[in-house]
Amino acid sequence: MSTEDRDVLDAEGFEPDVDPAEAPGSVGQSQKRREDAPLLRGEATYTDDFGGPETTALAFVRSTVAHGQIEAIETTDAAAIDGVLAVYTWDDLAAGDAPMVLPASTEPLDCEVPGHPVLAREKVRYDGQPVAAVVAEDRYLAADGVEAVAVRYDELQAVTEPDEAASEDAPTLYENVPDNVAVTAELGDKAETEAAFEAADEVVSVELENNRLVPSALEPRAALARYGHEEGLTVTLSSQSPHGHRRKLSYTLGLPERDIRVISPEVGGGFGHKGHHHPGEAMAAWAARDLGREVKWTATRSANYREGAHGRDHRTEAELALTDDGEFLGIRVETYAGAGGYALGGGAAMPGWYGRLLSSQYTVDAIHCETNAVFTTTAPVHSYRGAGRPEAIYVTERLVDVAAEELGRDPVALRRRNLIGRDAEDPIEPFPYETPVGATYDSGDYEPVLDAVAEAVAEEPRGGERDEDGRLRGVGVAAYVESTGGGFESGVVRVHPDGSVTVTAGTHDHGQGHETTYAAIVADELPVNIDDIRVVEGDTAKIPTGTGTFGSRSTIVGGNAVAESAQAVREKARRIAGTKLDADPENVAAADAGFVSGGEHCSFAAVASAAYGRGLPEGLEPGLEATTFYELEATAYTFGAHAVAVAVDPETGELAFERYVAVDDCGVQINPELVAGQVHGGVAQGIGQARSEHATYDDDGRLDAATMLDYGLPRAGDLPDIETLATETPSPTNALGVKGIGEAGTVVAPPAVVNAVADALPDVAHLDMPLTDEAVAAALAK
Repeated sequence: MSTEDRDVLDAEGFEPDVDPAEAPGSVGQSQKRREDAPLLRGEATYTDDFGGPETTALAFVRSTVAHGQIEAIETTDAAAIDGVLAVYTWDDLAAGDAPMVLPASTEPLDCEVPGHPVLAREKVRYDGQPVAAVVAEDRYLAADGVEAVAVRYDELQAVTEPDEAASEDAPTLYENVPDNVAVTAELGDKAETEAAFEAADEVVSVELENNRLVPSALEPRAALARYGHEEGLTVTLSSQSPHGHRRKLSYTLGLPERDIRVISPEVGGGFGHKGHHHPGEAMAAWAARDLGREVKWTATRSANYREGAHGRDHRTEAELALTDDGEFLGIRVETYAGAGGYALGGGAAMPGWYGRLLSSQYTVDAIHCETNAVFTTTAPVHSYRGAGRPEAIYVTERLVDVAAEELGRDPVALRRRNLIGRDAEDPIEPFPYETPVGATYDSGDYEPVLDAVAEAVAEEPRGGERDEDGRLRGVGVAAYVESTGGGFESGVVRVHPDGSVTVTAGTHDHGQGHETTYAAIVADELPVNIDDIRVVEGDTAKIPTGTGTFGSRSTIVGGNAVAESAQAVREKARRIAGTKLDADPENVAAADAGFVSGGEHCSFAAVASAAYGRGLPEGLEPGLEATTFYELEATAYTFGAHAVAVAVDPETGELAFERYVAVDDCGVQINPELVAGQVHGGVAQGIGQARSEHATYDDDGRLDAATMLDYGLPRAGDLPDIETLATETPSPTNALGVKGIGEAGTVVAPPAVVNAVADALPDVAHLDMPLTDEAVAAALAK
């Protein structure tokens, strides 16, 4: 099957007779991205591109110890440098009227802890924490100022592993949290799970590490702040959520939201990292008010890595209870998750709900998951592409493969034996389906995707068989579900008097293709050429309050908001067209770039012009636009299965990908080409975690790989050709029938890759991420 165009399989797993690209309308067509031309020509403007000759530069003095009391900060030499405008410490911030502490969601926690201070107060809790700030006439002078600041610490013991941090002899980060455990969260029924294990014929167990990752977007975080008494505070910011950042800046600075404007221009990658509130933008904004100058801050790569926020960092013990014939009875999980040195937003509470996807695609009678989120002397941990879903699916999909190995069962057959809906006459019969840990799957048809990936790699060597080059061959399969969407989103469709259309949404496009997607949705609702539709995002002064882009939510929430606004505009336009055509609006239809009735035609541009003139139908106000605040009432669950074929050199551990096949179902595909692109990107990041990425700390709590030279980001040559296929099972949660797809690859690629390598090395007892060539060679040598 073609890998250039994303193939769509029907419910039976076969290619349909009608190509979606030939269907009428814009939705369902693989249109080229409208966003790419300025990016390819180098015409896009990012936050660091803004500013002028009078713009000042902000830089941070960062902690060189992971845990310690601040004894003294000497700023005199720095302040004396010609061109240094100010040197700030916490004492300077505390003397003002702004809180200057980042918001922390402590309500879900078992303790009250302070938020992350913009500059350290009394104590530092991770390597790289901002301790002082220097503002100078340019970034070079700011760097000189940073070098001239001297900080003396009383260094304390560091602890970087979450399970060790929860032990009795670990150093304490907060006096009122003696065991460092921010929260212990439980999902599922413990008693029912214990009963399931007592009834089991077989129990298999795994110990897993979901390795800590560093978000590595092309563009580091950046902010440009200016303040005027009339215009208020304007912050140009590399953000996934402009309105969310406005709200958080309001909290940190003590200013009303009405006095803050956030502009998010082109953003070079987000991955959750740019949805969080960090000290940089808050300090830039505070300094701009204090100095009356425009202040720019752009993170260095090492600062971006050391300050975080990082992702994952789980230590898990998990068990699967089965009958002799392979029926899943129960899953029991205990996890210690690193929260870092501070509760950054909701980051410390986030691990508590990761277990909601432990059922994956399977019928499991009982599940119990206990998660301990633990403070460690490391950079804060928060959501990173997938945010809990990759951690849960990794646990379950590794358990299933280990069970297949220990029971002597085929891993695909064992999965098929336990699929939700496996025995139903109609595959949609079991849905909505509630799992033992509280997730309610909206729709699914799991067997065709599993069959498709199994068939794709059916002829690949496996089980440690040697190929003609003497390499050990293996095949891995992993299935998944992914929760997508959530919350509300704003969408505005405004028709101008000439018939052109502007669409605004509270989401933010930083690679997802919103301009292409939203324009297609509107073009399907209005009789207007798609090239006459402009999409605008990223400015809180121009767009109604929205939520932002994260959690695979933009199309399902933002897309439906835009669609409902377009439908409202269409109905008003149809009434106006009825007047111009002297026809009952019920007899007016959209067609041919306008409206028709009884053989008469009225162009959409003529209707738009009339909407802003006189003689409108009774009860209609002038204008032609609509605003929708759309809220998703239920979660939509994307699903799929990926298969990987690998070859391992038994002497060196060198790992090569022979095949990578992805079959995903995100409901109705607005643009199959964009869906394929999202899958490719997600798989690339998932392979990065499985193969090479790992943020580790030394014994003193210093980040080992603080630059791109040292951190194991995957390169293009490390990635296989990714074959993308799809089924379409519409979601009943929304009128478009869509589900999210942005994080699917990061969810399922890690277990698929690890399962493949484990299959190639049947004599190796344990494997875990990252599977570097060195790690594989070491496992073979044991």
